[in-house]
Amino acid sequence: MEKERKQILNTAQITQKIKRIAFEMYEQNHNVKELVIAGIDDMGLKLSELIKAEVEKISDIYCHLVRIDIDKEATSQPLVEHSQLPDISNFTLVIVDDVLNSGKTMVHAFDPFLKLDVRKIQTAVLVNRSHKRFPIAVDYKGLELATTIQEHIEVELTNNEFAAYLY
Repeated sequence: MEKERKQILNTAQITQKIKRIAFEMYEQNHNVKELVIAGIDDMGLKLSELIKAEVEKISDIYCHLVRIDIDKEATSQPLVEHSQLPDISNFTLVIVDDVLNSGKTMVHAFDPFLKLDVRKIQTAVLVNRSHKRFPIAVDYKGLELATTIQEHIEVELTNNEFAAYLY
């Protein structure tokens, strides 16, 4: 028997949360000229594109977009790859994903960047489920939601239709 999906965020709510995250990112990074926003493929990357557009709309900060590819099904240390990084040093990095469950994916996403000249690493998620098994603090979040381990959250960001579902 398939569980019924309950919508927890609609397009207007997600749009508002993205704007709020962008303003918070600007407030915390107002002194930088450039940010590197790295989205975990697939929904994290789409979310990072939306955040990038908002940050650039409200500030003079130029945002470089980087795609992070992680095998989320790997049982041990997964292979983590990223698209080409911009040629900058001593940069601020924001790693973005749609949902933070246990923190495992986010921890692995840090790996390739720890070898670089990063001044500061921050994290952003649309939904934080608070089931951390790994010590990850979220700097920017759209929604904090207490769920059971058996429940799942699915985020859809297609064209101009956004939604988040709990099932």
